[in-house]
Amino acid sequence: MYSILIFLVTIALISFVAIRYKTPPFLILFSGALFFGIASGMPLDALVQAAISGMGRVFALLGLVIVAGAVIARVMQEQHQIGQIVDDLRSVVKKPFALSGLAGFLLAIPLMCCITAFVILTPVISGFGNNTERAKGLLYTAALGSLISFALIYPTPVIIALFSAIPGMAISPVIFDLYMLPISLVLLAGAILLMRHRFAGTPKKDQQPDEQVPLPGTQNHARAWYPFIVMGLAMALGIALLRLSPSSLIQVVMFAGVVTALAFAPAPVRTSAFTSGAKHAGVIIFDLCGAGALGSVIAASSLGMQAYSLLTLALPAIFVPFLLAALIQTAQGSRVVTAVITGEIIAGTSIAASIHPIPLILLISGGACIVSYLTDPYFWLVQRATGDDVTTVVKNYTIPLAAFGVVLFVVAAGLALLLV
Repeated sequence: MYSILIFLVTIALISFVAIRYKTPPFLILFSGALFFGIASGMPLDALVQAAISGMGRVFALLGLVIVAGAVIARVMQEQHQIGQIVDDLRSVVKKPFALSGLAGFLLAIPLMCCITAFVILTPVISGFGNNTERAKGLLYTAALGSLISFALIYPTPVIIALFSAIPGMAISPVIFDLYMLPISLVLLAGAILLMRHRFAGTPKKDQQPDEQVPLPGTQNHARAWYPFIVMGLAMALGIALLRLSPSSLIQVVMFAGVVTALAFAPAPVRTSAFTSGAKHAGVIIFDLCGAGALGSVIAASSLGMQAYSLLTLALPAIFVPFLLAALIQTAQGSRVVTAVITGEIIAGTSIAASIHPIPLILLISGGACIVSYLTDPYFWLVQRATGDDVTTVVKNYTIPLAAFGVVLFVVAAGLALLLV
């Protein structure tokens, strides 16, 4: 019970400092790790070693992945290739809401970041709306689409972190995605239908002709797809022939993708894109390393067993990972951080062995969708992009994601009964 109280105090302090003082996440999370360890009575040397070990594991797992995704995004952005890809998708998917959701869904996976995908899609997606309110609806759809794939599809950082944390994860990424794709596509269809219902019939006081939006640099569309084609081939080769583990496979796939993107870029773009992409990735990586430090220190304490014992007194074990992920997500806002910390805690309990890995991952991902509000950086990004007030963003972003989280819990509960 003592460790649980310290954990709740740590989460409260992290939330307060993040909202009140806008402190960089790495400093908050690493300081939270030190506070939790000291308050729990851990020897200082053991505490520091646990924190550094946690940082090292996250960097080893996600360092190359995040850098590669950020550089690929920057290479594409500087060459206007995002517009080219969206233009190609538009030749197949004619409906603007379906196109926006699908573009966000697809790009969040290879770019390894839903926020990056949304940022580079915003100027393109905004042009599809023939009035202001419709354009906002398209942006909400793209945001929801990017989060659905980011939270469910291998190889995004959320799923990679959970694959690494859950002991005995002997499931092929292909098998995992065969389960996740139908689930995620149903959620995507729900997001598209919801946003189209809310925004397609809005008053058209500033109506403009609904025409094709010209996109710059559309003459060489094939080059825009080269990194993704090579990444797909590398994944197939790594699974079928090389028999790589999931953690090794994603390193090879992302390295192949970033090398391809840089190889086909002009020299000036190659230099500037790598520099700016690496800088952006560095901030993300250090934030995740801070989460790794906190997760490792928590895992080294007795919190996992205490939380398990307390929650299972009143609730079935299947609620524990879901509620724990929801609490951690509420505190600090990052779904990858939630995956890292929750995975570390759950791995130290008997839950990891009692629930099949696929529904267990769904439970954690679903919990990470329940409260996407003040501490969620994506919430504020969507608010700035749409220009809506907080209440409207809650209606069109926070509440749909919470509904998705509940759906994922129900699906996970059903799969837990089937997959034994």
